[in-house]
Amino acid sequence: MTTVSITAASSEGRARVQARPSPALRDVASIAGRALRAVPRELETVIPPVFIALFFFVVNIGTLQRLTESHLKGFGIKAFMLPTAILLGVTGVSRAGSLVLDIQSGYLDRLLLTPVRRLAILIGHMLADVAIACALMVPILGLALGLGVRLQSGPAGALAFLLTGCAWSLAFAGFGYAIALKTGNPAAVNSSFLLFFPFLFMTSSYVPRAQLSGWLGSIATWNPVTYVLEGLRSLVTQGWQWDSLVKAVLAIIAVGLVSMSLCLAALRGRTRRG
Repeated sequence: MTTVSITAASSEGRARVQARPSPALRDVASIAGRALRAVPRELETVIPPVFIALFFFVVNIGTLQRLTESHLKGFGIKAFMLPTAILLGVTGVSRAGSLVLDIQSGYLDRLLLTPVRRLAILIGHMLADVAIACALMVPILGLALGLGVRLQSGPAGALAFLLTGCAWSLAFAGFGYAIALKTGNPAAVNSSFLLFFPFLFMTSSYVPRAQLSGWLGSIATWNPVTYVLEGLRSLVTQGWQWDSLVKAVLAIIAVGLVSMSLCLAALRGRTRRG
């Protein structure tokens, strides 16, 4: 993360060794590479999310397929539930837990003593998160295709689907990093996923928003997860519906602004403390 330069000191007549910061991209690549290399040693952090997503996807189809498709003509429960499974699989997946271990072991404090850019620490971890989220979506999407789901938006829509899922995962990951940097507590970081559960179920995760009634329908209208789900579903069931996609992107940006603001504030507090 740093390079060493040797400069001539004319007044002393000998070379002087100095450490200088490496390029920003190299800092980011070093942090991201370290985070990704740790994944095979910490599979318990990535296997449960994809298992839970696949489990709920299969169980919900088995439970609701006959009921929904017999009463709603042309309704495909498999395609409808796919975005819900994707959000279950990628939300809360981050290296924030590993960052807590770095804090507890003192590695982060030693890292902060080097010329590495503070923002590169976050960006590197988050780039690793994006790569992991993409990898987790592949088996979920593969199972859906194996069950007969076809994306109406075509191959380009499949790419947009994956990118939207990764963007949402990144936006939500900021909350985990904010908690990690603020508390340094692994239990607090692990519980951050619980923040997502109410937002997922108080939305159109199981039925179309038009079928929600009363207070639940009102909450779903203001819930950003609703628009992420509807944007993903439009790619699967309708094709390129730009209004739905724009709303999904705006919802992700809104959540990302909140989470990243908290994350950057926590990083500033942590670096000052260190």
